[in-house]
Amino acid sequence: MAGTASQRKPQSQGDHREPRQRAAPLDGGASEGNTRMGKSRKSSASWLGKKARRGFRGYPIATVAFYGPTPDLATKIVVAIVRGEGREPDPLERWFSEDTDVRTNPAVGEKVLAFLKEHAAKSVIVTDGIIGCPHEEGIDYPEGKSCPLCPYWAGRDRFTRERIQ
Repeated sequence: MAGTASQRKPQSQGDHREPRQRAAPLDGGASEGNTRMGKSRKSSASWLGKKARRGFRGYPIATVAFYGPTPDLATKIVVAIVRGEGREPDPLERWFSEDTDVRTNPAVGEKVLAFLKEHAAKSVIVTDGIIGCPHEEGIDYPEGKSCPLCPYWAGRDRFTRERIQ
């Protein structure tokens, strides 16, 4: 119960904290405290963000990268597990979504979390935004060419998004 104004603890003059910002949810918006069948559960994004903010905590490391046709829509997420220093990523898993952003797709979010838990990732590294076209050079389009389905990325640096040609 909230008490009257005289019963509440006064806020000090120097206490001007901003509310915490939340990451875009991987699970379609469920947040801590929301319930499903009466059980409380954390959102995919909060769990992923929390693991990433912890920094390096040992191997195995999970790398998480987002790809999309533009810098605003992620249609592919790639998660790889690196088991030790100098080792190649294995396993590597890809998930796609044609009609929604994978970062807000609940089915994709749950699969990613299950994959991370299955492989006991101690450290998680997440890209800062979308880092390129979801199509693979040499598989979906010819080597050395730009993807014909993603003209935004043609001639752009995938990390800075600046024009390079």
